[in-house]
Amino acid sequence: MEFAISYPARPDAWKDLVIAEDNGFVNCWFYDSQMIYSDVYVCMALAAEHTKRIKLSTGVAIPSNRIEPVTAHSIATINLLAPGRAILGIGSGFTGRNTMGLPPVPLERIREYVAIVRGLLKGEEVIYRDGKRERAIRFLHPKTEQGYINIENPIPIHLAADGPKALELTGEIADGWMTVLSGPERFKEKYAMVQKGAAKVGRSFDHLPNAILTSGCVLRDGETLESPRVIERMGPFALVFLHALWEASTVAPAIDGPLGDLWKRYRDEYIPTMKTPPAKRYLEMHEGHLIYMRPGEEKYAAPDLIGTMTLSGHGDEIRARLKALEAAGVKQVAIQVVYPHGREMIEEFSREVIAKY
Repeated sequence: MEFAISYPARPDAWKDLVIAEDNGFVNCWFYDSQMIYSDVYVCMALAAEHTKRIKLSTGVAIPSNRIEPVTAHSIATINLLAPGRAILGIGSGFTGRNTMGLPPVPLERIREYVAIVRGLLKGEEVIYRDGKRERAIRFLHPKTEQGYINIENPIPIHLAADGPKALELTGEIADGWMTVLSGPERFKEKYAMVQKGAAKVGRSFDHLPNAILTSGCVLRDGETLESPRVIERMGPFALVFLHALWEASTVAPAIDGPLGDLWKRYRDEYIPTMKTPPAKRYLEMHEGHLIYMRPGEEKYAAPDLIGTMTLSGHGDEIRARLKALEAAGVKQVAIQVVYPHGREMIEEFSREVIAKY
């Protein structure tokens, strides 16, 4: 099992990454969401300058937000600063689209986008479309010694996927796969869909990387999932579940049990108190997303939600969950750190989980 951290992109993230690479973390995924975080490539560039080993990955870039040559040259620039350490994560878009009131990018657009970006990163000439125009493009200064980009060290392209069609597409075209935390059985179901897509094109995904994105808090003596320290650190990540349900509320009737009841409370009690009208509510829903809880949200950071969405518990409990996930096929777990608690979370997770795993 590999361990990574994930980060809502901020320019000073490198300060935590310096600690992380000395504490057993091998990768960092930077969230790319232009309306709520800093520019992802600026943050990765600073991280590249201040670290030596940790891999630097977009988690994830969205096709609609940058044209293919811009994404390709941006990640190739990071690869120049950190040779062989750059990974390009691509996805259909959550907050990078939702914060502008837009739906996810269609999967066929992702297929086309990946093909063009990959071709450019291989130094090939590709066809780029601008409206009805089609033009051949290629990097004009591709040699590393020229000092602009590095496409000599391969840059893997990973896809973020959770739904059936996206999972199959991942198996067909990606060099790796990212998804959200789920139980071992659900992970195996998703992995089978990735393998199904791979089989369509005569490839196997067994040897390719995968990662699950979550967060985690190691409980101290006397703490529970309801303790204030735990809620402060895990609430921002766990509450994304409720934000996501609001964005796609048609799936809510399929959620039952404690999480279904929690969603209904959030929907019926909290959402009506929001100040924005329904047509513009996306401008308010994602404020603080993965960073902090808005006033009143903390009471919905329930133990069932934190326990489901994050790897939180005593060290032995977290290690047991990780062993079960590893047995199901998980190869990497990414723990999101919450500013300004990054160093504490990294060192605590390293000491109580990674070092004893």
